[in-house]
Amino acid sequence: MRVTKTAIEGVLIIEPKVFGDARGFFFESFNNKAFDEAIGRHVEFVQDNHSRSARGVLRGLHYQIQRPQGKLVRVISGAVFDVAVDIRKSSATFGEWVGVELTAENQKQMWVPEGFAHGFVVLSETADFLYKTTDYYAPAYERCIVWNDALLRIDWGIQLADVKLSAKDTKGAGFFNAEVFA
Repeated sequence: MRVTKTAIEGVLIIEPKVFGDARGFFFESFNNKAFDEAIGRHVEFVQDNHSRSARGVLRGLHYQIQRPQGKLVRVISGAVFDVAVDIRKSSATFGEWVGVELTAENQKQMWVPEGFAHGFVVLSETADFLYKTTDYYAPAYERCIVWNDALLRIDWGIQLADVKLSAKDTKGAGFFNAEVFA
């Protein structure tokens, strides 16, 4: 696999080695040993999640203030623009974000470590989004930063009028008022 560092330390783009021919393709979507070597520490995933969303659906920016989750994310059908926001107050990149287009065709994955808010918007008609997490979902600790916060200035790459949000995501906190990590 090929690992590319992003502008924020710890957030990585992972591209598996794909073996393809006229019959189709094969790739190893996850290998614990190779993944641990790529990120420089041991990670244990405890939960796999799968969401399907329609064009314009934006999910995020989510995180758990206690029992934080690292996430390894990928798309198996369609396309999304995926975003990680550094919410570690002690970090030199606090309040900065990185984004990458993840598609079924490019087969890229993004590693979003603990200490980040995460979200994505669907660019295709529909998208199937898979992610592994390093801790279990804990609703009591779930937090949300509003997707269009003026301080973050995230360029989601779509017309803002096309965004579809859950009721929960419309009530996200502004970045300035959000609970963040030390």
